[in-house]
Amino acid sequence: MTKNMTTGSVAKNIVYFSLPYFFSYFLQTLYGMADLFIIGQFEGAASITAVSIGSQVMHMLTVMIVGLAMGTTVTIAQAVGAEDHQRIRKAIGTTAVLFFGVSLVLAVLLVALRGGITSAMETPIEAVPGTQSYLLICFFGIPLITAYNIIASIFRGLGDAKSPMYFVAVACLCNIALDYLFMGAMAMGPSGAAWGTVISQAISVVLALAYVKSGRAGIALTRQDFRPERPVLRRLLRIGVPISLQDGFIQVAFLVITVIANMRGLTDAAAVGIVEKIISFIFLVPSSMLSTVSALGAQNIGAGKVGRAQQTLRYALAMTVGFGITVSIFTQYSAYDIVALFTYDAAVIVAGEAYLQGYIFDCIFAGIHFCFSGYFCACGRSEISFLHNIASIVTARIPLVYLTSIWYPMTLFPMGLATTAGSLVSVVICIGAFLYLRGHGSPAFAKSDAAA
Repeated sequence: MTKNMTTGSVAKNIVYFSLPYFFSYFLQTLYGMADLFIIGQFEGAASITAVSIGSQVMHMLTVMIVGLAMGTTVTIAQAVGAEDHQRIRKAIGTTAVLFFGVSLVLAVLLVALRGGITSAMETPIEAVPGTQSYLLICFFGIPLITAYNIIASIFRGLGDAKSPMYFVAVACLCNIALDYLFMGAMAMGPSGAAWGTVISQAISVVLALAYVKSGRAGIALTRQDFRPERPVLRRLLRIGVPISLQDGFIQVAFLVITVIANMRGLTDAAAVGIVEKIISFIFLVPSSMLSTVSALGAQNIGAGKVGRAQQTLRYALAMTVGFGITVSIFTQYSAYDIVALFTYDAAVIVAGEAYLQGYIFDCIFAGIHFCFSGYFCACGRSEISFLHNIASIVTARIPLVYLTSIWYPMTLFPMGLATTAGSLVSVVICIGAFLYLRGHGSPAFAKSDAAA
């Protein structure tokens, strides 16, 4: 169902779109968190580390696929704003062909490289067998994981954030049930976590395709639409590739941090793995605002309503900063109890508490540059998002995490704080780029107080 959001209250449109997206992303995050939580009830630190490392690798791949699909979301959203139905159909058809080929190539390549990936992660020797088993199963499931995320990106470009939420809700419930079956009753360890994830993704894809085929989604395609057109493909890639590379480099940075933690021993490795999952949950609000600003901003820019697009950015900034400050304060007093939900190992809990207390401040500044990144994508200037994220990784995030790991071997707190410095670099670049483009007459950045 297509939803045009170029009229009405800007604030209401943000809530209408962002809440379903938030819950969809929340449920997807539960996949990894449920795996880690449940295996922590039945297995020790080695299995926790295996699932943590394996799920981080899969998360990196997933966010890169979602980043590439941002080209689809923005292209469709701009076409919706311009009421160009032919362009909507061509974008959907070209996306389907493109990602089908990409997913098959990725699956074959990564299955062959799984041993090298495990080694490159500096996986503790106790966790190597479980990590390789987890990755093998999940790599075979890449086409299913890709299919769900592409279908979701199409719906969001159409202004429909609710349908993907329903699909993933069913899949999430299945995943939790399968986790208890495979890791609990059947004692399959990390392999059970992987099977639960892949089977659940398959269920979500089947549900989504059935909904599309029923005609209730409002998507009617012909064979002609599945013949890729170069102009459409170029636009999808011009927007999507910088975002995909940006997200990939961000995840590589997180993997490097994981490697640094792994080198400190099994306790710190498990602690960092748990906190990364917690952070991925807390970052749901900034992430939902990034996609909301991208989709709603693109629709309004496509309709020629730049004032409304910029007002969407302002509202999103206020929401994410307020959320970041609130959760940062709360976490300082509850970090120990939060980490303790995932393990009974006292040493891991203490290490994780310190890391989380430092890391949580990143939520404030990441929320700011997430919103700006969404607006840059909506304007078709996703290369700016790519550049500010690379700059932050190279100049601050990785170097400072490495140095604090050496300088403070007895605590993870400074390593957590080091991540915030990277986001600060991004915030400065985003604000500077926005003001620069406004000063040089770029239409989508022109000063406007109207929400017409």
